[in-house]
Amino acid sequence: MSTVTLKVLPMGKTIEVAEGTNLLEALITVEPGLAERQKSDKDGSASHVFVQEGRKGLSKTSREENESLDAIVGVGSKSRLAKHVTVLGTENVTVELLGEFSGF
Repeated sequence: MSTVTLKVLPMGKTIEVAEGTNLLEALITVEPGLAERQKSDKDGSASHVFVQEGRKGLSKTSREENESLDAIVGVGSKSRLAKHVTVLGTENVTVELLGEFSGF
């Protein structure tokens, strides 16, 4: 099983992630507050991230994820919902946390 580097912006933290890991689970190890935020997530936006690098190192967007993204304000071409994403282990990935975890 291979591992890749996951860089999380804006904090700039980097962790090693094993192939097959759910992206949200990996992000919770970097920002534990994400776990609490998921409990009150009504529209799916709590796991909304921008993938800055390494899109091909993540699972393809599912129909369910696309439908959820369609209902969220602020979605762009780099948007993914971390709870629907699996790390493939083929290339390093950089994601940017949004909302209250973005530092803005």
